[in-house]
Amino acid sequence: MSYKILVFVKQVPDTQNITGDAMTKDGTVNRAALPAIFNPEDLNALELALQLKDRYGAHVTVATMGMPAAAEVLRQSLYRGADRGILITDRALAGADTLATSYTLSCCVKKLGDIDLVLCGRQAIDGDTAQVGPQIAEKLHVPQICYVEEVIDLADGKITCRRAIDGGYEVLKAPLPALLTVIDANEPRPMNAKRIMRYKRARTPGEIARCHQNANYTDAGAMDAELRELTARGLLIEEFNAAAIDADPSRIGFPGSPTKVKQVMSVVLTAGEAKQIPADAAGISALMHELISDHTLG
Repeated sequence: MSYKILVFVKQVPDTQNITGDAMTKDGTVNRAALPAIFNPEDLNALELALQLKDRYGAHVTVATMGMPAAAEVLRQSLYRGADRGILITDRALAGADTLATSYTLSCCVKKLGDIDLVLCGRQAIDGDTAQVGPQIAEKLHVPQICYVEEVIDLADGKITCRRAIDGGYEVLKAPLPALLTVIDANEPRPMNAKRIMRYKRARTPGEIARCHQNANYTDAGAMDAELRELTARGLLIEEFNAAAIDADPSRIGFPGSPTKVKQVMSVVLTAGEAKQIPADAAGISALMHELISDHTLG
C-alpha cells in the first residue's frame, strides 16, 4: 500500500537579528525586510516523510502558504525527494495569525482529499507558537501526535510513534488519517544533485506569467505551451488561491485573525558587575560560601 503524505512547510524570515524595523504599522512581519529561509523544523518533518517514503513507498506532497517567492522552499523539497509541490498564495491570505493559517491549511487538506498523514514542523521560528499543527488537526477532526521523534511502525491503518516528553519519551499509536508535529530529532538529508538538475526548472504558473511579463512577451499561446510542457515533464508546481480551496473569506488573512501584535522591541542585554573567581579549590569554595550567604543558593 502506498501512503499519501502531505507535509506543510514554511518560508520564514531569518529571525536571528530581527528588530522593530522589521514590523509593519499593523503589527505584522515585514517579510521583505529579512532574508528568507526554510523553517528548520519543517525540514525535520520533510525528512520524516521521506524516510516513510523510503520504507513504505509513500507519495509525498509538500505544500506551503505564502508569497509567490515561497515557491523556493517547494523546489528545495523536490530537490530532497518530494513528489509534488503546492503553493497556496493569495493577497487575501496576508496578515494571517495561527487561527487563520490553520483554517487555510485545513481547507487545502480537504481540497486534496484522501490524505493518510499530515506532517508539520513543531513550530515556525517567526512565531514560536507551536499552534498551527494542532489547530489543523482539530479542524480536520483527526488524531494528532505532537513532538514526534520517530515513526516506529505504519501498518494496518495505524501509525506508531515515539514522541518526546519531559524527562523521556512515550510511544503512542493512532488510527489513520492522523497529523504529526515533528521536532529536530533527525538529520535532514541534503539536496540531491540529480534531483536539482531534474527540478531546477520547476515553476509555478505565477512565476511563468511574471517571467513572460518581465520579458515584455505577452503571447498567451506561448505561456500555455510552456505550462503544458512543464506539466508533461512533472515540473509544474501547482498554485492555489483562496477560492481554489473553498476558503471562507471571513476566516482567512487579516480579517480572520483575532491575534494582533501591539509592539515589537529589540531588547539588548548589557553586562553588569563582573567578578573574577580564581580557578582553584579555594576560589570555588569562597564563591559557594558567598552564594549561600546571600541566599542565591540554599
